[in-house]
Amino acid sequence: DLSPRPPGFAAVTSPPLDIAMPGTVPPRLLVEDLRSAQLRDCSLAVAGGEIVCLRGASGSGKTLLLRAIADLDPNNADVALDGVSRRSMSGPAWRRQVRFVAAEPAWWADRVGDHFRDPGSAASFAAMLGLPPDCMDWRIGRLSTGEKQRLGLIRALEDAPKVLLLDEPTAALDGDAQTAVEAAIIRRREQGAAIVLVTHSDPQATRLADRTCRMVGGRLYPDEP
Repeated sequence: DLSPRPPGFAAVTSPPLDIAMPGTVPPRLLVEDLRSAQLRDCSLAVAGGEIVCLRGASGSGKTLLLRAIADLDPNNADVALDGVSRRSMSGPAWRRQVRFVAAEPAWWADRVGDHFRDPGSAASFAAMLGLPPDCMDWRIGRLSTGEKQRLGLIRALEDAPKVLLLDEPTAALDGDAQTAVEAAIIRRREQGAAIVLVTHSDPQATRLADRTCRMVGGRLYPDEP
């Protein structure tokens, strides 16, 4: 189902470019030589409207790479969004546009709806992902892992981020719920987002990926075509 997004989840326009060569369009997300205590020599370019699936063994650094790109963990890198350097933005401003969605999203209030600026629009989106209309009134303590995953994705999409960094977004889902989440990811790609998605599922990578990359020992390698 690729039905239109509900109100409040609109696509966004690109900011002016400041490092692109004249006559060229930079990738939506550009990461050059990212290094941290656990990562080395990680470079990646993702165009708007492209999904890159990130593969690798547990502990190889996949989640650490997503967190570093989102500037959640200390790292050194040249990172840019639509040609605008990460260094020119505050951390919160960067993370509103380059959004990391954890496999187990964090929650800070007791009620689901308190985590959204527009619970009504969020509820409409939740229905598209197989959650009932009253889920905004639920207590966080009653949520299953799969419900938390879907609501965490909805929370991220409320900001219409230009880049989505998704850490195993369907790991706790099966059947219709997984299909609905994948449709939402595809919809966001069609709206121009650049998406990096960690998955351990070969079939999911085949369904979603325009390209795949692999983490090995904290280093990022492109998969052979």
